[in-house]
Amino acid sequence: MFAKKKIFVVSLLQMDVFFLNSDILDKHFIWSGQSYFMHTASAVLGAALVAVLVSAGCLSAIFPYPSAPAPVQTSPVTSVPTTESPVSTVPVSQVALQLSDMPSGYILKDRSDISYQEMDQMSQNLGWKAGYSVTYYQLNQQEYEMTEINQVIDLYPLASMNDVFNIGENAVTSQDNGTTQIYQLPCPNMGQQTYAYRETDSQNPLSETTYSIIFINKDVYEQLTMTGTTTDFETLKGLAQTAADKIQ
Repeated sequence: MFAKKKIFVVSLLQMDVFFLNSDILDKHFIWSGQSYFMHTASAVLGAALVAVLVSAGCLSAIFPYPSAPAPVQTSPVTSVPTTESPVSTVPVSQVALQLSDMPSGYILKDRSDISYQEMDQMSQNLGWKAGYSVTYYQLNQQEYEMTEINQVIDLYPLASMNDVFNIGENAVTSQDNGTTQIYQLPCPNMGQQTYAYRETDSQNPLSETTYSIIFINKDVYEQLTMTGTTTDFETLKGLAQTAADKIQ
């Protein structure tokens, strides 16, 4: 059908050069071309499919990225709350004001424990347990001035503390009889209850002024008093706060 002649053919895959007769071309060249184009089409189709999968994110579903490790769960550390003692845990002598607590110029006059025999019957009935007293003074001989600060500390059962405070306050206010005048003063709370006052003698303008603060804190009853020719209520309030802070 086709004239026999030699045809020059170049293989697209191997770039080999060879000659074929036309009858061989009829049988083989067409088959080789089909095979080549089939392989080529398959390769192109595969590349296109990969591109589609990548753009659609499908490869990440087929070959997922390694998942990050889950964070380690740690239990929070809970601190155990400390329970504060309802009563004082230090000796009364350590609750007393020290010389280092006093303003400059003060001198220790006396300090001592209080004995049971010194207490009145009412205090003993209320369960008085222990006590301490300390006194400091400041002297200015050139100006004939002297100021004295006294602190009294008493320990009672917790059940008696309100009664002890009320009795102490009533003992102060009952002194207001016209001659001795009692004026209650504002004062920060030093514990569960606090009462501060100034005492003067209305009939004697030259009499010394006295400031006092009584308070209860836990099982401790305290009274701080400043009296003399030169007095300062602000100083007494600061000392009372220092004394209250010593109760632990």
